[in-house]
Amino acid sequence: MKKLVLAIAFIGMGSFAMAQQTTTPQDRQARAVEMKQRMEQKQQERLDQMQKDLNLNPSQVAQIKTLQDKRKAEMKAEFDKNKVDRQAKMQEMQAKRAQMDTDMKKILTPDQYDKWQADRKAKAEKMKMAMKERRMMKKPMNTGTAEVK
Repeated sequence: MKKLVLAIAFIGMGSFAMAQQTTTPQDRQARAVEMKQRMEQKQQERLDQMQKDLNLNPSQVAQIKTLQDKRKAEMKAEFDKNKVDRQAKMQEMQAKRAQMDTDMKKILTPDQYDKWQADRKAKAEKMKMAMKERRMMKKPMNTGTAEVK
C-alpha cells in the first residue's frame, strides 16, 4: 500500500514538474541558434586539432573545411528530403491510431474505454520518462574539470 501511495505521489510530482517545462517558439529558436553556434565551434576545434596533430598547411585546412561544409550541406539536403516522408508516415500513423481508437470505442463499454485510455496514457508517460532518462544517461556529466588527452 505504501508503495502504491509513493508511486502515485511521484507520478503526480513528475507530471507537475513537466507541466512547468513549457517552451515557447522563441525559446526553441534561441536554443537552436545556440546549438548551431556550439556545433560550429566544435567543428572549428576539431579542425584546429587536426591541423595540429597532422601538421596541416593552410591550403589543406581550407580544403578540409570546404569538404566538411560540402558534406554538411549534403546531409542537410538528405534530411530535408526525408522530412516529407517522415511527415507523411506520421500522418498515416495518426490516422491508424484514430481508427483504432474509434474501433475500440465501438467494442468497449464507456468505463472500459476510459480505463483503456488511462492505461494508454500511463504507458506513454512511462515510455517518455524512460526515453528522457536514457538521454540523460548519454549526456556527459559536467564536473568542471578539463579532460586530459
